Amino acid sequence: MKERLIVWLVPRVVRLLILFFMYTTRWQIVGKPFSPADPQRYLLAFWHARMLMIPRICPLGTWFGYMLISSHRDGGFIADTMHLLGISTIRGSTTRGGARAMLQMVRAVRDENRHLGITPDGPKGPAQVVQRGTVQMALKAGIPVLPVCYATKRHWRINSSWDRFYIPKPFSRGVMVMGEPVWLTAEEGVDESLRRVQQAMDEAQQRADSFFS
Repeated sequence: MKERLIVWLVPRVVRLLILFFMYTTRWQIVGKPFSPADPQRYLLAFWHARMLMIPRICPLGTWFGYMLISSHRDGGFIADTMHLLGISTIRGSTTRGGARAMLQMVRAVRDENRHLGITPDGPKGPAQVVQRGTVQMALKAGIPVLPVCYATKRHWRINSSWDRFYIPKPFSRGVMVMGEPVWLTAEEGVDESLRRVQQAMDEAQQRADSFFS
């Protein structure tokens, strides 16, 4: 009974916190604003530490896509929270259910014309290092990687987590950086694709982190 209560309660509390941080922050968009209605589909990529405010990229309930969430227990809380925010998820990761999840994500683009979302350094890191699965997914789905990163003028970092999870402080200013789409080709090779995606992710983060300095 206690376990079921925790499973029910945690996502609802996290959802309220996300909405609180989201709507008490004055946001500014840098780069081309993301529109779910854009006929071009994207693989949105954002660091695991900065996934909390990603629902802010478009009005809640309008993001026509799937977010890849880990199959681990903590991933269950995240997936349930995303569902409460109107974001569909697919469960899997590089360490568990990866091949099945990738197939589902690719089919979501080809059969349902959906956007995709992924943490390229998740679920266990190394932090802020793009993993090969991100490149493979973009290539198989035939869509570009769209780097996204946010920062706020005031924030907390959870030093006890492997990624030093980033939490905005309320009543602050925030910026959402939309990077340039990265188109990949099989001919360039995985290592070169990884290098280009890593560079684009790093640039988006640097722009976000330096915005208020």
